Amino acid sequence: MSIQDEVMQLRGETLASIAAADTTDALEQVRVAVLGKSGSLTAYLRSMGQIAKEERATVGKTVNIVRAEVESALAQRKEALSASELEAQIAAGAVDITLPGRVQQMGTRHLISRITDEIAEIFHGIGYTVESGTEIETDYYNFEALNTPEDHPARGLQDTFYVVDKSGATKAVKGESDVLLRTQTSGVQAHVMETQKPPIYMIAPGKVYRRDVADPSHLPQFNQVEGLVVDKGITFGDLKGTLEYFVKQMFGEDRKTRLRPHFFPFTEPSAEADVSCGICHGEGCRFCKGTGWVEVLGCGMVDPNVFAYADIDPEVYSGFAFGMGVERIACLKYNVPDLRMLLNGDMRFLRQF
Repeated sequence: MSIQDEVMQLRGETLASIAAADTTDALEQVRVAVLGKSGSLTAYLRSMGQIAKEERATVGKTVNIVRAEVESALAQRKEALSASELEAQIAAGAVDITLPGRVQQMGTRHLISRITDEIAEIFHGIGYTVESGTEIETDYYNFEALNTPEDHPARGLQDTFYVVDKSGATKAVKGESDVLLRTQTSGVQAHVMETQKPPIYMIAPGKVYRRDVADPSHLPQFNQVEGLVVDKGITFGDLKGTLEYFVKQMFGEDRKTRLRPHFFPFTEPSAEADVSCGICHGEGCRFCKGTGWVEVLGCGMVDPNVFAYADIDPEVYSGFAFGMGVERIACLKYNVPDLRMLLNGDMRFLRQF
């Protein structure tokens, strides 16, 4: 077979390969195999010096004609394949406008913040003001001004985290520093009684800190709302009526309230307030330990000694105080069995509220 016949045979095979290529990548492989530096058609051009002089012109003309045909066929096939591939990409990325859209998940306030605001709205509706204070408090306002001197045994129940003193040395032992993380927002009440004259109707929400191990009913850091009323003629009946109103507003009109005698150093008499169980409706279940009641807050009439610290005459004024944990209120309202579930950040749980 002559060189011209070999070139024409290569032409036919190449044009067939070009027509059979179904992707631009496959077409590029054909081009490189034929027209590349080591391509079969390029090899004929490089071997022209070995061909007889009388045949060079004819062979060279044939190779150039075949090369032009191959390049033209490659260009046409590439244009067709590129167009079809583009159409396929467009079709794959098309949006079906008949499908329902995906709604962006909107963020909401955390349940603890919402319950705090709900408590504040309830008391604001009956004339209470909302007061705030610092989370770092002095020993005086956290304990002494609340009728809890340094040697009082009640301090052992609320021992807390003490902060560095002025010398920069860290103090972690009770009595060695007078600056601490507050264990209750009652210190706000002491400040208000010093700066405002009765009548006083206030609540104090905020974070508090205690040296408690986290368990289903305790947290080392939690949110508290404490209330204080100081006015003429305030009785224990006013306290009971206020708490009953709060319980019904927070938990529902069907919930009942009961008071049990208790001890707090800053109130006398003192009581624990219970609310009827929302799961068994007072009949007794595992949640309420078979009693039909669940503890909700502590309360009592303000001890006259507390008035003395604030220079309020206990012969003229009387009052009551109460305090509740926001996380506990949230769990009681929605029957959550573990306080820690509110802080784990599990969105599957938090999105329920």
